[in-house]
Amino acid sequence: MNGNHLFQERLTQAINFSGKSTNQIERELGYPRNALHNYKMGSEPSATRLMELSQYFQLPPNYLMGVIPDHIPNNLRAYFEQLNEEQKVEMLKITQKWMLIKIEKLKKEGN
Repeated sequence: MNGNHLFQERLTQAINFSGKSTNQIERELGYPRNALHNYKMGSEPSATRLMELSQYFQLPPNYLMGVIPDHIPNNLRAYFEQLNEEQKVEMLKITQKWMLIKIEKLKKEGN
């Protein structure tokens, strides 16, 4: 499998973003103990396991395997948490501007 290093990195990141322990995720997926640890250390998942992990973390398999460079998670909180401080501030500015426009529009519609 190409991009095994990226798979290890992205799996670790997905586990961290989940807020759950590796053991908890293994239990929820019905995997043997240390299965995810082994993947993080270089073992490659089967196609079935790759699809299960993809569904569990709500990430495309191509992203997990490093085939596509980036992915915006469906979970907005997870997306926000992966931003650095500068990006979070920029997101706040964009949101604030959007809110002010919406408030102005609502005021005009109310009159």
